[in-house]
Amino acid sequence: MTDALGWRKKFGVLAPSTNTIVEPDFHAMAVRGVTSHISRIHIRDQDLSSDEKMVRILEQIDDEILLAVDRVMTAGIDYLIMAMSAETFWEGLKGNRAFVKRLEDYTGLKVAVGGSACQAALEAFKVNKIAVITPYQAVADERLCGFFSDIGVEVVRLKGLRCPTAIAIAEVSENDLRNHLQELDGDDVDAIVQMGTNLSMLRLADEAERWLGKPVIAINAAIWWYALRHNDIQDRVYGCGRLLREF
Repeated sequence: MTDALGWRKKFGVLAPSTNTIVEPDFHAMAVRGVTSHISRIHIRDQDLSSDEKMVRILEQIDDEILLAVDRVMTAGIDYLIMAMSAETFWEGLKGNRAFVKRLEDYTGLKVAVGGSACQAALEAFKVNKIAVITPYQAVADERLCGFFSDIGVEVVRLKGLRCPTAIAIAEVSENDLRNHLQELDGDDVDAIVQMGTNLSMLRLADEAERWLGKPVIAINAAIWWYALRHNDIQDRVYGCGRLLREF
């Protein structure tokens, strides 16, 4: 017997309890026969106003993540997605692989994470000089640059928005993001990458690729694309960027 709606795959999605963007983004990119099922990781203190408090958020994630995994596993999911990017690049490429292994060993399922998805997306576009926009504090931006360095990608420019709380990430306006993309662009970068799954850039990235003439990779699109392709689902999704439309 197969699930009436998720007859191809049922994706379990781990997201911070403060995140209001990734769930509707994944629904917007849905393909027939694939369903996504959110399990929220409890964030008790969402303050992101300093490097120390950014680290504290990640400690909360680490403390709570397996509880969220246990809950979503009761739905009989086939595959797991970690819908928070910072946790997956914090210790560089080695840390990304260790994070994936931890979840795979615990669940017996394959796992999609932001770090692996970004690496695969940049390889698909064959680019190695990028600009990056993040909602993070400086400590996370430094860790992110280390991850990209590990995979042979140069971060030419980075814009960290220093969002004061986890919820504030979702409140960054499209107009502000558009301006930041224009500031980041230049002949010395081959692509722009957006990190932070609670930062709403899915539709804007698709639009920006047309007026910038280069890939603009929204993290939620990259994670969803990676999850689909990792499960041999080749459906094209339109309106969410070149990655889902062409690769």
